Amino acid sequence: MLEVDAKPQLRHELKYEVDPLEYRILQQKLATILEPDPHMQNCRCYNVRSLYFDDFYCSSLRDKEAGVYKRKKYRLRIYNRRDDFIKFERKTKIGANMLKESTRITREQADQLIENNFDFLAKAENHLLKDFYLETRCNLMHPVVIVEYDREAYIHKVGTVRITFDMHLRTSLGYKQFFKDYSSMRALEQQNIILEVKYNEVLPRHICGLFPNTIRPQLAIGKYVICRNQQLGQTGIE
Repeated sequence: MLEVDAKPQLRHELKYEVDPLEYRILQQKLATILEPDPHMQNCRCYNVRSLYFDDFYCSSLRDKEAGVYKRKKYRLRIYNRRDDFIKFERKTKIGANMLKESTRITREQADQLIENNFDFLAKAENHLLKDFYLETRCNLMHPVVIVEYDREAYIHKVGTVRITFDMHLRTSLGYKQFFKDYSSMRALEQQNIILEVKYNEVLPRHICGLFPNTIRPQLAIGKYVICRNQQLGQTGIE
C-alpha cells in the first residue's frame, strides 16, 4: 500500500526529458546501485493518474510558465486505476525546492470534488482540505485536466533519493471520467521519457556521477503544463 506523506519536507526535484536510448543506458546503471521502488511489482511499471485543479485565472498553469518563485498545484491521485487508495495533494514550489502535502480521501469525497461539489469541505478538519476549500470560494478553484503515465522508480536511502522514469504521458479532453476508462491522447509528440531526480539535502556523489552533463538541460515545464496545453490546443482555447 502506498503511504501518505506523514511529515512533509522541502526536497530538490530535477526533471529531464530523455530519449529511449538514454533511458536504457541510465536504467542499466541505476539498477546496479539503487533498489527498485517496492510499488513496482515484479520490477514492472505502475500506473499513475492525477486530476489537477486550477483557479479562474489559470494561475497554476500561468505561474509555472512564467517561472514564479513560489507557486502551488492541487491534485487528486490514484495508482493502477484503483479507487481504494486516493490521495489529495498540494505541491508547492519554492525556488529550486518542492514541498508536497498529502491526505487520503474516500471515493465519495473524490466524486464530489470531480463534480465541483465542495460544500462538504467546509467542515473539514484537515488543514490541506481547509485551504483548498478557501481556494474554491475565493478563487473558483475547479478540476481541469487528467495527467496519466506509467512510472518506473528506483530508491536509495541515503539522501532519501528517488529516481523515476515516467513514460507514455497522456491526457484527455475531459476530466469527469477520472475513475473510468477514457479515450486518451498522447501528450508528448515523441516517445520520449521524463526523468525525475528527487532528494532531500544532498544527492550522493556516486549517484550524481551517473548523470553526465550531456544528458540535456533540465525540463523547463512539467507534466501538468504539457498536458494542459495539449488539452487547450485540442479544444482551440487560448
